[in-house]
Amino acid sequence: MERNWFTRTAIVAAVCLLAVGCATVPETGRTQINFISPTAEFSLGKAVFADVKRQYTASRDTNAIAMVMKVGRRIASVANLPRAEWEFVLFESPEVNAFCLPGGKIGVFSGILKLTKDEAGLAAVLGHEVAHAVAHHGAERMSQGMLIGLAGAGVEAALSKRASSRTAATAAAAFGIGMLIGIELPHSRANESEADRIGLLYMARAGYDPSEAVNFWQRMAEQDKGSKSGPWFLRTHPVGEQRIEDLKKWMPEARLQYRPRADEVK
Repeated sequence: MERNWFTRTAIVAAVCLLAVGCATVPETGRTQINFISPTAEFSLGKAVFADVKRQYTASRDTNAIAMVMKVGRRIASVANLPRAEWEFVLFESPEVNAFCLPGGKIGVFSGILKLTKDEAGLAAVLGHEVAHAVAHHGAERMSQGMLIGLAGAGVEAALSKRASSRTAATAAAAFGIGMLIGIELPHSRANESEADRIGLLYMARAGYDPSEAVNFWQRMAEQDKGSKSGPWFLRTHPVGEQRIEDLKKWMPEARLQYRPRADEVK
C-alpha cells in the first residue's frame, strides 16, 4: 500500500508540476518547463558565482578585462532579462571556455581569448552566454531534474513491488541510462543550440557583425579536430560543424537586425 501510494503521489506531483511550470523562451517562443521563480534562480546564481570567484583567480590583464566588460555591457543592453544583475568576470585560466549562471553572472576564462581574437569574436561568446541567462536554461535544467527524479522514484517503487531486487535494480539502471541519452543530453544540446541562435541576434543588435560568430566557431572546430569527445549522442553540446551550419541558417534573421555602430564603421 505504501509503495502504491508513493508511486501515485510521484505521478500526481509530476503532472501538477507540468501543469503549472510552463513558460515561454524570449526570441524563439519555445515552451519550456520551469518551476523555479526568478527570485530563487537569481539568488542561486549569485551564491554560486561568489563561490566560483573564490576558486578561480581573476585576471589582471587590464586591457582584456576592459574588453570583456565593454562587450558584455553592450550585449546585456539588448538582452531581455528584467532585474538582472549583470556581472562579467575574466578569470586567469588556460581553459578555452566561458560559462553563465542564472541571473546574469558570466565568467570568461582567459584561454578563450586566443580564439575570439577581437571584440566581435568575444561578442559571439558573450551573446551565447547571455542568451542562456535570458532563456532561463539553468532553471529549466533544474526543473527537468526534478521531474526525472520523481519519475525515477515512481518507477523504482513500482518495480520493487513486482520484481526481484536484481531485476528491479537492472531496470532502474536502464531507466537512468535511457533518461540520460534520450532526454537529458539532447535537452542540453537543444539549450546550447537555442543559446547560439539568441546570442547571434544579441550580438547583431549590439552592433557586432553576426558573421563573426561563424568565424569564431570555425576556429573552435579547427582546434577541436582530433579531440576525443566521444560519439555525438553522448555530448552535451552540438558538434562544431552542426553549430556552424545552424548559424549560417539563422544568419539572414540576424543580419536584418544588424546595425553597425557609427564609431566603428570604417
